[in-house]
Amino acid sequence: MEREQLQRESKLVVTVRSSQEFHDDVVAAIETLDHGKSSDPVPTLSFGSYDDLMDTLTPRVIDLIEAVRRHEPGSINEAARVVDRDVKNVHEELSRLAQLGIVYFEEDGQRKRPVVWFDEIVITLPFDPQSSGTATAAP
Repeated sequence: MEREQLQRESKLVVTVRSSQEFHDDVVAAIETLDHGKSSDPVPTLSFGSYDDLMDTLTPRVIDLIEAVRRHEPGSINEAARVVDRDVKNVHEELSRLAQLGIVYFEEDGQRKRPVVWFDEIVITLPFDPQSSGTATAAP
């Protein structure tokens, strides 16, 4: 999605889906467009396994996302000060989040201002016994 379109969205859906499910959804969306129907997809970030999701969206990362959204820091250095963490670490995490489309950067000369474009993260976890990466717990 383009930045302008993202800025109109308020929600990011995060889910766990197999690569086949992702492929099927893309094919269905293309077929919808081929039939002349409009498709207004909800921005969705899909992970291949529960472990991938949990390794990426740790409590520390969620805190960083929330701090950037709430405080709107003017730079990566300012974001690091807001969360009271090392600039290098915050830069690495924000860069990874940018690769995933969770944040983007507005550049102003040498400064890169991180922007969180949504107000809400909705995490959907399908409980499919066929899915990989699920954990089994005994009572």
